[in-house]
Amino acid sequence: MKFAYRFSNLLGAVYRQGNLSFSKDGNAVISPVGNRVSVFDLKNNTSETLPVSTTKNITCVGLSPDGNIAVVVDEDGAAMLVSLVTRATLHHFHFHKPVSSIRFSPDGRKFVVTKENVALMYHAPGKQREFNAFVLDKSYYGPYDETTCIDWTDDSKCFVVGSKDMSTWVFGAERWANLIYYSLGGHKDVIVGCFFEKDSLDLYTVSQDGTLCVWESDTELDGLVLKKSQDKPKPPRPGEEEESEEERKEGEGEVIRGKAGAPKDKNTNNVRYKQRSKHFFNKEGDFNNLTAAAYHKPTHILVTGFASGIFHLHELPEFNLIHSLSISDQRISSVAINSSGDWISFGCSGMGQLLVWEWQSESYVFKQQGHFNNMASLAYSPDGQYIVTGGDDGKVKVWNTNSGLCFVTFTEHTSSVTKVTFTSSGFVIVSASLDGTVRAFDLHRYRNFRTFTSPRPAQFSSLAVDVSGELVSAGAQDSFEIFLWSMQTGRLLEVLGGHEGPVSCLCFSPVQSILASASWDRTIRLWDMLDSWQVKETLPLSSDGLSVTYRPDGQELAVATLNGEISFWNPQTATQTGSVAGRHDLETGRKETDKITAKQSAKGKSFTSLCYSADGESVLAGGQSKFVCIYNVKEQMLMKKFEISCNLSFDAMEEFLDRRKMTEFGSLALVDEGAGDGDGVNISLPGVRRGDMSSRHFKPEIRVSSLRFSPTGRSWAATTTEGLLVYSLDGSLVFDPYDLDLDVTPASIRKQLRLQEWAPAIVLAFRLNEKALKQEVLETVPHEQIPVVCGSLPDIYVEKLLGFVASSLEKSGHLQFYMTWVQSLLMLHGQKLKNRSGAILPTLQALQKSIQRHFDNLSKLCDFNMFNIRYAAALSKQRGLKRAAEEDEGREEEEEDEELSEEMSMASLEDADLML
Repeated sequence: MKFAYRFSNLLGAVYRQGNLSFSKDGNAVISPVGNRVSVFDLKNNTSETLPVSTTKNITCVGLSPDGNIAVVVDEDGAAMLVSLVTRATLHHFHFHKPVSSIRFSPDGRKFVVTKENVALMYHAPGKQREFNAFVLDKSYYGPYDETTCIDWTDDSKCFVVGSKDMSTWVFGAERWANLIYYSLGGHKDVIVGCFFEKDSLDLYTVSQDGTLCVWESDTELDGLVLKKSQDKPKPPRPGEEEESEEERKEGEGEVIRGKAGAPKDKNTNNVRYKQRSKHFFNKEGDFNNLTAAAYHKPTHILVTGFASGIFHLHELPEFNLIHSLSISDQRISSVAINSSGDWISFGCSGMGQLLVWEWQSESYVFKQQGHFNNMASLAYSPDGQYIVTGGDDGKVKVWNTNSGLCFVTFTEHTSSVTKVTFTSSGFVIVSASLDGTVRAFDLHRYRNFRTFTSPRPAQFSSLAVDVSGELVSAGAQDSFEIFLWSMQTGRLLEVLGGHEGPVSCLCFSPVQSILASASWDRTIRLWDMLDSWQVKETLPLSSDGLSVTYRPDGQELAVATLNGEISFWNPQTATQTGSVAGRHDLETGRKETDKITAKQSAKGKSFTSLCYSADGESVLAGGQSKFVCIYNVKEQMLMKKFEISCNLSFDAMEEFLDRRKMTEFGSLALVDEGAGDGDGVNISLPGVRRGDMSSRHFKPEIRVSSLRFSPTGRSWAATTTEGLLVYSLDGSLVFDPYDLDLDVTPASIRKQLRLQEWAPAIVLAFRLNEKALKQEVLETVPHEQIPVVCGSLPDIYVEKLLGFVASSLEKSGHLQFYMTWVQSLLMLHGQKLKNRSGAILPTLQALQKSIQRHFDNLSKLCDFNMFNIRYAAALSKQRGLKRAAEEDEGREEEEEDEELSEEMSMASLEDADLML
């Protein structure tokens, strides 16, 4: 049960390349991130990464009209059929060539895939189980160059394909007598998008040079005539090529070959197109290449994205500009519009940005960006709710572990961030950078409130904050010194000298004011913060020290060294208690440019990051490899290895080079391609390990830069080349009973419930240890009986019950019920739990995280209700005043009328007296 961790979520990256898609209801964006697919729920503001992955980076995703299945294709053309309902892979298929786009028909019965210069139409997988889910129906040939985009008519009768040869081809999905294929020209650059008008064969085509052509058809969709089956194609005339050859070839289904040009036979009633108008986006000359386009048929809105980061909204067919906006300084790679036409999503692969824009209110619905370079470090907040990451792009980002989204980014650093950490309060983040500063950020006001610097400029590569949050220490990699600052005053307190090599890692003891520092001089030094910052102990190492960490109780020290070993030390007696030789567990791969084998290069690899689990029984280790290892400290043995990625788009993934890429001159990977296209070169600079800052295209090397266990003990996170990977404990995967007996069965547990024997029922449920059964038993106990049941529980089951309540409280709506359980357990067993505080600390932190989450949600709801009540009261008061004013006006008018009538009556009496 302890090591039943599985991949939970991918943070730190929201978009890499490929096409974006909206879900059927338009409330979620489906984004390809490397070789995985992430789903961003825009209504609930959460993200989820599907537990499926391809062997290379994903280039296109095709979503079915009902939103239940998706076809995911990677760079090599390997496809997966994924269920978005069960999150499972249903089928694997290989197209054998790179696929540029994929699109389902609106009726969901077919889908078209474009690869090279051919469009392949497949039968869409149905609800019945099939041996082969991908059945090829027809192959359409016509373009001379690669095909780029697809669109279907609303009734799924025809589809259109754009190509790099500047032509657009309309094909019939069925055997139509008057439309087999039709070729359209009119452009001078690559076709970026082609779109049918709603319920029509009329067409819009957009090219890369910023040209829009509007095509009008002389036939409606109802005018398409189905070809009779007995009709046989006429034999070709002498000297004339076969224009519409239809034949069956093995493995290609029905083949339809088109030829560019107008039909030769002028007397037939074939569908014909004419160019109605032509429009240009770059009249002013301030826009460069058009890179992405999307069209919403019901509202007739065309969205176009450009390489400069500008996008336009136009209303077609009049080409009226609605608005133009710059959302980035990078190329817009993908554009998508949701079903209602309100939200537009943009993906920028250069910066890893994903934006959702509501064009009517001109506001962002969603705006996320990952680290566009490598991540260097991470840290959990004390309650496990947040993760902070620092990257080579100089940014510090804070992520919510529940939603998986970044909610604040600090950009004050001007160079790579090397280390980040939280203070014990959880509201201050401290980061060290190569720009020579250590900065402290406030999570209440989201500002940089302290900046620590050294007397002489130094590049800080390590960082630690003590338990009180008062002392901040950072190690320099060029001057071999450790600097100490005061958090309150921001002043430099001391410079600790003594190391003879760069300081690679710092760590404060969680229980004492002792600082441990690891250095390349093959020593660990323990500095006493209370005794004039003197060196208390010096621990000799067998090799250069790379990482050091304390056990949560402060009674043990783990050190990773350059020779691949992990050694364990007692800091009180300065003696080594054990060691693990972990070099063989790394299993490093061979880079494409390596001259030596993986076995030889492994001799220079080592663990670069260490952390203890929340209970201190195991150590998590990672380094220059695709594996993360968990070691048992007591037994000094490997417990489990996690393969963090299977993405072959990264370098050093495979142990042996592919013989198919080997020639008599060496590996094909060493051949420099694409330098003449202006896209840079493919080979990274010599000696580059963490990323190439120049405009080069290279395969990044897979590595783990930082590891941390969550304080709750239920998850751990790793910053890797792929992003921030979170692995969570999944209890549903493992049957892990405790003190099991023949009498412990679900039937006997339910019998105890019927007899209202609550405490024995709880004990039996925890002995069987099935989550659903434990929840059923707990929620059956009457509210008023909870204190009595808690008081009669054996001590060993109190901790188990508290842990279960903590995990259930996080997702349950029965807030008061579970809070009553927590209160009763802590009040009745508080003293006994306090004596074992070290062992149950992860449980208490998980409980605190759950309560804090509910508190935040309820406080927002209460504030909202209070504001509404105040508004309603103010409104009623205003209406009361208005009504009172109206009543006063009415009263005054009545008095005036009475006075007027009295005056008139007096006047009439006077007139009568005069007449008499």
